[in-house]
Order: sequence, then structure tokens, then C-alpha cells
Amino acid sequence: MIQLNQLYKTYGKLKVLRAIDLELSKPGVTAILGPNGSGKSTLIKLILGLVIPSQGTITVQGQKVRESYSYRNSISYLPQIARFPENLKVKELLQVIEEIRGKSALRDHFIQYFGVESYLENRLGHLSGGTRQKINLVLTFMYDTPIRILDEPTAGLDPIALVALRNLIEAERKAEKLILLTTHIIPLVESIADDLIFLLDGTVHFHGAPAELKQSTKHSGLEEAIANMMLNAKKDYNGRMSLSLHPAPNS
Repeated sequence: MIQLNQLYKTYGKLKVLRAIDLELSKPGVTAILGPNGSGKSTLIKLILGLVIPSQGTITVQGQKVRESYSYRNSISYLPQIARFPENLKVKELLQVIEEIRGKSALRDHFIQYFGVESYLENRLGHLSGGTRQKINLVLTFMYDTPIRILDEPTAGLDPIALVALRNLIEAERKAEKLILLTTHIIPLVESIADDLIFLLDGTVHFHGAPAELKQSTKHSGLEEAIANMMLNAKKDYNGRMSLSLHPAPNS
């Protein structure tokens, strides 16, 4: 479904992503993890065509991202921060999206699913952060696309909405969708992820099943396994920095 080959992204001297090779060909939930600044959001924006790679190719559903935009019809995207026109009513925003993407047969279902019926006449600028995120989720799921990209989807959600989201992701997995998910909530990842991609300093440090990571780090919990991997990567990075600062004397 998605293939990345030797992907690089730099901003001036800042190297955000380096030599990313990934093949995401199977349905299921793939969690993209990593500390702040590791390149997660940049990777997502590259797949969406919102950012142009410095080097490398991206293929989605058999189409190269740089050569076509029609592949975006196969993706539903939930951004990390929902920035809506604050003067619009919720129902007006839904109408605008339908004018762009076409009528949605699932709109009313997800309005009810996330419990936002009573907010349709409210202006978006008057809504709480959690309610805006629910509207964001309605917009994401009201089109039946084979690929879902969810950037921090749990932000601001109450416990009831969190359970509803987790159940929905489970249903999407059973429907053989590819779901890319970024989140800092590791228990959520541990409960739903089939696959993990761990980014650190712009490179892929791990790609595989959660069980493989726990086995390789000899930790039974995913949080401990990730922390162990980060510590080892940091030690390796500091060691390389030490060698570059203190080169061997000339022979």
C-alpha cells in the first residue's frame, strides 16, 4: 500500500529524515513512535504530499506521490491539531468537506458514534478541545478509505471517547484497512498495534511486531522495551560523538 525508498528530508543544515526505507503492504495497525523531533510528523506529511522530499521516492497504492495527487482519495487523515475556521458552525464545516470530497454515507453514523449531535449548530470557535477532536474524528472516518493516517488521535479525548476510538480502530483492522498511528500513549499501542516503527534522530531504529521488540530488549512491557532501546541508541550516539571529537592520532 505504501512504500518509501531512500527517503531524505532536510531543511537547510537540519537533517530531519535520513535513508528511510519502509514497505507497508499489509493491512493492520502500524504505530509510528519516537520522541519529539524524531521526524514522525514530517514522515506523515511526506506521505500526504504536503512536504516534498529532498531525496527518495514515495509510492502509495501504486502511484508515485510526486507524479499524481489522485492517490489521496484513498487516504483519510487526522491531523495532530484540528485548525478549523472558528466562525463556521459544525454542520457548515461538514458541508464544506462534503462539497470537496463528495457526499458521505457514513457522516450521520459517526456524528452519533462520537456523540456530537448536539454541537452541530455550535460555532467551532466555541467548542472545547476535546469536542473539536471528536469533530476531527468524524471528518476522518466518514469516508470509507483503505488507508487511515491518525496523528495523535487521542489528544483531548475523555475516557468514553477513548474507548470508542479504540473499538473503532479494532473494527477498521478487521475491515483490512491500513492504519498509521502516532501517539505517546504506549498502553494504547500495546493493545492495538500489529507493527511498530520507531524513529530516532530521523532514522528507523526498529520496524517489527511489538512482541519482537520486547523479546529483543528482554522486557515484558512495551514501555520498558522502548525506553531500553532509546537509552541504547543514546549511548551509541554519544559514543560516536566522542569518537568524532577525539580522533585517533596519526600513525
